[in-house]
Amino acid sequence: MTGPTRRDVAVAGHQGDVVTATAGLASDDGNIRATALGALERLGQLADEQLVEAFSDDDPRVRRRAAELAATHRSVDLVPLLADPDVNVVEMAAWTTGEHESNRPAVLERLLELAQNAEEPLVREASVAALGAIGDPAAVDVIIAACSDKPAVRRRAVLALAPFDGPAVEAAIEQALEDRDWQVRQAAEDLRRAQARPN
Repeated sequence: MTGPTRRDVAVAGHQGDVVTATAGLASDDGNIRATALGALERLGQLADEQLVEAFSDDDPRVRRRAAELAATHRSVDLVPLLADPDVNVVEMAAWTTGEHESNRPAVLERLLELAQNAEEPLVREASVAALGAIGDPAAVDVIIAACSDKPAVRRRAVLALAPFDGPAVEAAIEQALEDRDWQVRQAAEDLRRAQARPN
């Protein structure tokens, strides 16, 4: 294999070596390409265009790393990765959309769809969390419905109710306080305590 090794690229990210870090993007090894993205981000040299290019990489590890790093690149459009064929990429992209806190219609519509219909519970959980972080009222009913999903999704959904109020929200929290899963009950108790604190 020609070009820098994964170690070379990782070290470059700590030593200010932009040339070696950038060279890693052209490696035929997906692990090295993913490491190069992280090295460039550490150096403050990762361009939005490089991230967007990585979104179409043939290695899902690279796409997932790009989705993760996009958290600090708020102008990057994550909608393509929310439709990625790899569930791990979609999960990370959903988490990152929550970091962006954008309620752009294309983002919101896709997250609502994933929160309700994604086969993989991790994707539903990440989507519900993102919807809570975004706080758009259009998500309330979907988040409340997720309070009846699998335990991990229920826990996340209860916490995602934090930005919202109203009778349906209160009823969902009350129900969560009696949930059979102790972590769901704990999440509801934590939310109640947070609501009781003076602003």
